[in-house]
Amino acid sequence: MYKKALVTGGAGFIGSHLSRALLQEGLEVIVLDDLSMGKPENVPENAEFLRGDIRSQEDMERALRGVDVVFHEAARVSIRSSLKHFYEDAETNLMGTLNLLRCCAGRSIKKLLFASSMAVYADCDGPTPISEAYKLEPISPYGISKLASEKYCRQFSSDTGISCQILRYFNTYGVGQTFTPYVGVITIFVHRLLDGKPPVIFGDGEQRRDFVHVHDIVAANLQAMKSEMPLGTYNVGTGRGTSVREIAELLCEKIGGSQRPEYAEAQPGELRYSIADTHRIRADLHFHAKETLECRIDEVIEHYRKHPVS
Repeated sequence: MYKKALVTGGAGFIGSHLSRALLQEGLEVIVLDDLSMGKPENVPENAEFLRGDIRSQEDMERALRGVDVVFHEAARVSIRSSLKHFYEDAETNLMGTLNLLRCCAGRSIKKLLFASSMAVYADCDGPTPISEAYKLEPISPYGISKLASEKYCRQFSSDTGISCQILRYFNTYGVGQTFTPYVGVITIFVHRLLDGKPPVIFGDGEQRRDFVHVHDIVAANLQAMKSEMPLGTYNVGTGRGTSVREIAELLCEKIGGSQRPEYAEAQPGELRYSIADTHRIRADLHFHAKETLECRIDEVIEHYRKHPVS
């Protein structure tokens, strides 16, 4: 169906896993990444790597040559830091997306897949799964930039006829996530515990998240790529909620030692309850998440045990 894919942010966590899967599907893969978070060694050997900025028209036009399907993964992904750096967040996440869209116009692009986020939603009153029809009232600049980008993608699809699938990722985890103090609570907790430090829980720890493995995120993208639906918006999660306290206690038990979670003041901009209703993606794309925390958490621990942060 498709011959050549562009993966923006393809040297990053999700993008590199996705690039490998696309190569296995028989596509040529172009990776565009500025390496602000990604790493050159993450780029698959058989992919073509272009170091460039998604905000640059020249870089984007170079990356799109001969491409017929685009996976837009590149973004500033920190909800917490977007509060302070809202300008930079919008410049990359919104203006970078708009630059991609204008560069796609008039080319042989057949489909665009946009990596959005559960951060586009309003907070939920309780730990119940939310559907794609739930209130779109983001409480962080990151969520605002993602929601605005979604709207531009839909408008662009309507104007050009290019198929567009919007995938709202919930809390993604797995091997290869870059460690930062702000993104990926599982990765943060694992690194702290391996460093002999306690995990720090912001708030009471009863906030519940839908933790979805990166392999399931990739599988959802492949299903969306193969779908014949011209336009769709989908939650990508498991439909199951786990509290941050439960994650911390599980990791303390598995990594060992005497460390126990510490608590700090809740952080603004973060949803208390974020669990995906997955009925739509099951019905339309025949996708359901297969991986579980219980089966996957050990490999994450072992990976970071072997690859500590320097």
